Amino acid sequence: MMKSLMKLKYLVLLAVTGTIISLDQLTKQLVTQRFHVGESTSVISGLFNLTYVRNPGAAFGLLGHWDASLRVPFFIIVPLIALGVIFYVFRKVEDTDLKLSAALSLVIGGAFGNLIDRAAYNYVVDFLDFHWDDAHFPAFNVADMAICVGVGFLIIDIIIKEKNQRAKLEDVPHTS
Repeated sequence: MMKSLMKLKYLVLLAVTGTIISLDQLTKQLVTQRFHVGESTSVISGLFNLTYVRNPGAAFGLLGHWDASLRVPFFIIVPLIALGVIFYVFRKVEDTDLKLSAALSLVIGGAFGNLIDRAAYNYVVDFLDFHWDDAHFPAFNVADMAICVGVGFLIIDIIIKEKNQRAKLEDVPHTS
């Protein structure tokens, strides 16, 4: 029984990362085939558009103004290092902790989705464009969503585990 649980953690990794990478690349391909850069179509009037954006920077376009000779290697090397660290952490996750495995897998899938773009084009394709009146949230993609959701789940997991650990410590009788 324990062997099948060990394998399950890695099946979660493959299933979640494979799904995220596939969805991310498929949606980006659909956008690049059907839109010109900067072209936008309203999906929900006054709230949500599909807009083809090429993001040479990090999240929200940060560091996009850097010279390409610095920016391109930086945005390839840093994600590779981060992925190495995440894989190391993943290997240390208990074999039965499928929630943590799934959360890390979301981050890994998202990181690979954007890394594929950076390696192929030197930018990331973004297209999910939310706005409210004059306030505009920077466009993002499926990979970005997976990273954010995965990190959110990681934070929740840490909070819950910390709370449970404190509760266990409070239940331990103290001797004077």
